[in-house]
Amino acid sequence: MDNLLGAIAQHGYAFVFLIVLAEACGFPVPAALALIAAGAAAAAHILSLPTTFAVAVAAMILGDFLLFFLGRYSGWALLAVLCRLSLNPETCILHSAESFYKHGKVTLLFAKFVPGVNSMAPPLAGSMKMRSAQFLQLDFLGASFYILTYVGVGYAFRDLVARIIRGLQSASHAAAELVLVAIILFAIYRIVKYRQFKSSDVVPRIGVTELARRLLEKDDVLIVDVRSHGYYDSGASRIAGSIRLEPNRLSEELKALPHDKDIFVYCT
Repeated sequence: MDNLLGAIAQHGYAFVFLIVLAEACGFPVPAALALIAAGAAAAAHILSLPTTFAVAVAAMILGDFLLFFLGRYSGWALLAVLCRLSLNPETCILHSAESFYKHGKVTLLFAKFVPGVNSMAPPLAGSMKMRSAQFLQLDFLGASFYILTYVGVGYAFRDLVARIIRGLQSASHAAAELVLVAIILFAIYRIVKYRQFKSSDVVPRIGVTELARRLLEKDDVLIVDVRSHGYYDSGASRIAGSIRLEPNRLSEELKALPHDKDIFVYCT
């Protein structure tokens, strides 16, 4: 806390702006801790509370709108990059998209508090063609709630937070060792899970040539388009003869499929 307060005292609002902007752009930086420190600095009259809030909100909306814009025009490519650390990028994206399926656009109001969803929500909203004005309105409300929460914690509990941070700093050597052990264990865990994922990633597939031959020679094949919502455009091209199923309505739509044909699906 002392180091953060020192940085804020020296660099002022630029420090808060850059840290919050970096987190909004998807970088793993401790924006929440910086906001708590900024709240404590405001309580100590080092910073102005209204200006701190305005600077942080502006930084977060700028970063979010950048991802929203990139998500609209790059879609899957950007989302895959953001999920690169995941064992399965498709699963990472769909887990985040599940919030949109369940809660709709109101997801943006609480996304900042949910790890994983916080960076994925803006590009997902962009890829799903949300209107820019609506995104900015919801994102402003969500960013304001997030920033007020952490700045408020720092402002209200400045002395308590400072004591906790100083206690952690006094045990810095032990903390460094714990962090190193945690990194090693995490690396081992990721390797083990990666091997498990690869060994279970046995999905039956068919080649393009084989599928084309079966379509020409027989009438026992059905092709189904199950591209994720947001990546599917009703005016886009589909494989000739394929039908469309909405992934978020599979339980209902599967009942209409024939039982006397081999069914092949293709997704995003």
